[in-house]
Amino acid sequence: MESYGSARGMNSGQSDALSEMTVLGERTQEWRVTAVDCPALSGLGIAHVGVCLASAPYEVVRVGLKGAYLLSCFSGAGSVLMDGRWQKVGQGTAFLASPNVVLAFRADRGSRWGFSWVRFQNTEETKSVVSVASPALAKFSGEPLQHAVLGLFGEQQESRGPAFTSRWAQLIHAYAMLFARPETGDKRLERVWIQVSKSLEQAWTLERMASICFLSEEHLRRLCRREVGRSPINHLIFLRMRRASELLLETDDKIEAIASAVGYANAFVFSNTFKRWIGWRPSEYRLEKRPIAKGGRG
Repeated sequence: MESYGSARGMNSGQSDALSEMTVLGERTQEWRVTAVDCPALSGLGIAHVGVCLASAPYEVVRVGLKGAYLLSCFSGAGSVLMDGRWQKVGQGTAFLASPNVVLAFRADRGSRWGFSWVRFQNTEETKSVVSVASPALAKFSGEPLQHAVLGLFGEQQESRGPAFTSRWAQLIHAYAMLFARPETGDKRLERVWIQVSKSLEQAWTLERMASICFLSEEHLRRLCRREVGRSPINHLIFLRMRRASELLLETDDKIEAIASAVGYANAFVFSNTFKRWIGWRPSEYRLEKRPIAKGGRG
């Protein structure tokens, strides 16, 4: 297995090369249920769920992950690679990764990290799990999802049939969507990101985005950090990089054309930004990910 040292040693939070890997460590414990073993999960567009008690050197990197991934912490603390840098995920916090973005997380030394996860399949139905206004990193009570996953695991062990497992699977799905698509989210913020996402090629500024929802720039900044876990400018970059990754996989457009389509007049600046956020330069990403997206290797 390849070393993950390049990611650990980075100064700004990014790495030159993230390799697919899993290091569990001797003290790590996992309880996992897959859609192969539980058809009720598959029916809800979920590939697998689990609960983990992780201890360093626990580290996971997925470079070919196609579905959205929710990680919800109920104890301790760990770190996730988000927006090109490592960020803490502690008790009462959850992290939501979009499809087609490098997923990397690790347990912090000296901390027993308890978290649950839900990994969605890459289907037409589940592509909308992560909306333009979905939180990336926000407060979320981890215990209910933890208990639901352990409940499903227990039913699988007891083999009492789909009448029981389907209820636990539905509860897991409901908790995951409660974070990904919160009904209590501020609709003003959602209105901003819907409008911005429709015209990513435009020159968006904080002032212009704030004017959409009739807020001051500082109020929009505070609201966005609370609801989404990012600053408005960083969420704009996220939406641009997500759209760029889709264009790289779905079209044969030149890098310069894709850069322009998501608001970058300078293809070099776009390429550097894409590498910092996604993990590859655009040309490398297209070469690595397109065979996977088209059902080839991976």
